[in-house]
Amino acid sequence: MPTWQCTAACDACGTHSSPAVRTRLSTSDMQAAIRQAAEAGYEAVGFTGGEATLAGRVLLELIELSKSLGLATRLVTNGHWARGPDRARTKIDDFVSAGLDEINFSTGDQHVRFVPLQRVLDGMYASLARGLRVALMVEITDRRRVTAESIREMPGYVALSRRFPDSPISIYESPWMPLSPKEVAPYPDGLTVNARNVAQRSGCDSILTTTTVQADGSITACCGLGMQDIPELRIGDIRVTPLSQADRAASEDFLKRWIRVEGPERILAWAATHDPDIEWENMYAHRCQACLRLYQDPAVRRTIRDHHQEKAADVAFAEWLLYHYAGADPAGPD
Repeated sequence: MPTWQCTAACDACGTHSSPAVRTRLSTSDMQAAIRQAAEAGYEAVGFTGGEATLAGRVLLELIELSKSLGLATRLVTNGHWARGPDRARTKIDDFVSAGLDEINFSTGDQHVRFVPLQRVLDGMYASLARGLRVALMVEITDRRRVTAESIREMPGYVALSRRFPDSPISIYESPWMPLSPKEVAPYPDGLTVNARNVAQRSGCDSILTTTTVQADGSITACCGLGMQDIPELRIGDIRVTPLSQADRAASEDFLKRWIRVEGPERILAWAATHDPDIEWENMYAHRCQACLRLYQDPAVRRTIRDHHQEKAADVAFAEWLLYHYAGADPAGPD
């Protein structure tokens, strides 16, 4: 995360980003993190924020460094820079020349208040023209106007899908979550977790497999929304802590391992079997908000502290099945 600064000021931003936030990571610290990642066997480097493109030429240099070390590269952006087809092409040409492999755009009812959808479409068009892998993340809120389906019906999207029929675009929808574990946001029916569907929730594929170096230098053991609000996810500082050392420390934390194999929703459901006063059903659509609850609710924390030993064998067996059975190795860091 080169910076927490962003061109947008979305309500309840998961990284507390806005135009007013000025926190930036030094170029030398970012270079050190990338080199350490390559040495530690990481497979990819993603640049996000905030809005990573506000790093300017430094971002291009970091992409070049990553590629020179054999790392795949990904950029997450709101697409503010695509101010028309020509400017979009120029920007994408720079990214591709530096070695970018994939670009992910973010949009939805919050983002379009600051970045028109047409810019996102122009950015996607230019990206596909240069052969980049393209993904689009769309926010889910109650009574929203911007949906994956509404975007697919836009003339601009129809045009680019016809122009690049052999370049499929990955479109994902993700709930827009409050940054308080106690706030229950309105979501479309069937989206929140409850006793009927919690068994279908899987482990978290971010914690302990994706490591984030944030704009203030802190190293975090996941890439989730709201991670700045969970001190326990901070596993070091890139200015003083080697990345490999931080990763080793994180892997020894039982709760992180438990979240990885079962997910925060199932842990909340388990906690409620010990303390019926723990309410959780139909409160959470985004698992990162459920994770906030694990770490911030005193009753949940107390239950985990007092009863986690009963889950030790289950977690160890699940880890063996998921990562070691039939010779499979754990998913590498990203």
